[in-house]
Amino acid sequence: MSSPAVLALETARYGSLSEELRARFAGLDEETLQDTLEGLSELPELLKAIMRSSLLDEAFAFGLKGRLSEMKERLDRLVERSCKKRELVCESMVRSGLAKLLAEDFAVSLRQGHPKLEVLDEAKIAEPYLIPQPPKLDRAGLLSALKRGEVVEGASLIEGNPHLHVRTK
Repeated sequence: MSSPAVLALETARYGSLSEELRARFAGLDEETLQDTLEGLSELPELLKAIMRSSLLDEAFAFGLKGRLSEMKERLDRLVERSCKKRELVCESMVRSGLAKLLAEDFAVSLRQGHPKLEVLDEAKIAEPYLIPQPPKLDRAGLLSALKRGEVVEGASLIEGNPHLHVRTK
C-alpha cells in the first residue's frame, strides 16, 4: 500500500490534471475526462489497492470477531463451571461442618461473607439514600423529530460527512 504522502501527491496531481483538461477542452464529457485521467494518473489504481486492503482487513476483523465470540463463550463456560464447582465444595463443607480443607497444592477454609443489602420496599427508603438523576438528552428522539420536520429550539440537522458505500460482488 502507498504511503499517505504518495497518495496526497497523486490526489493533488489528479485534481490539477482534471482542472487543466476541463479548462483546455470545455466541451469534454465526464466519461472521456475520466478515461483520460485514468491514463495520465495512477490515483484510481492507488485507491483501488487501498480499498482492496481495507476489504481484506474487514474480512480478517470479521473472522477474528467470530473467533473471539467463540473463545468468549468458551471462557464463560469455564468460569461458570469453576464457580459451580466452588459452590458445590462450599455447600458440602457447610453441610458437613468441615471448616478447613488442606491439600498438598491448596488450602480451603470457610469464612463468613460480608453483609449484603436486601431492599424489601424501595418506596419506603428515605430520601437521603436516593440519588437524584439529572436529565439526559434523548439524541435518537431529537434526531427523529428533526427528520420529521419539527422545529426544536437549540438543535438542527446539518449535512453529514461524505462516506464510502462499497459493494462487493
